[in-house]
Amino acid sequence: MDKKQTKTDQKKTDKPVAINPEIEKLNQEIVLLKEQIEEFKNKYLRAIADYQNLEKRVGEERFELMKMANKNLLVQILPFLDNLEKAEVFVKDQGLKISKDHFIQILKEAGLEEMDLLNKDFDPIFAEAIDIIPGKEDNKIVEVLKKGYKFEDKIIRVAQVKVSKKL
Repeated sequence: MDKKQTKTDQKKTDKPVAINPEIEKLNQEIVLLKEQIEEFKNKYLRAIADYQNLEKRVGEERFELMKMANKNLLVQILPFLDNLEKAEVFVKDQGLKISKDHFIQILKEAGLEEMDLLNKDFDPIFAEAIDIIPGKEDNKIVEVLKKGYKFEDKIIRVAQVKVSKKL
């Protein structure tokens, strides 16, 4: 029985198999369609990736625009804050102090940070020297005339200060 099976197997392999032209055409069409499916799949995945990148970039740009708008608003508000602090020196009113402190707290929560420069070394990046006065040390800030502020770790207003000069 084994010999018969091997002979018939040999006969099958010896003869070229006649493929119906219709079947061959359909097989080629299937291969082409599979290639097109793969191509469309790749294009789809690239389009999704591009869209996700666009969404991310637009979100980042929107966030940066909001930060810039907040910065511009804070820069315009700073003179008002200066006036409140000056008024507090001359008008001893508890309501004014509470309002000013509340206003400063709101600005801090928005990201505004006051630069503490008093008794520090003078650095022209953070402060503008308005006056030089005699002192015990060179280049120490001895008085802050106008406070300096940062927003998001960037200086939005340099301080105006008096600097000491050793005699």
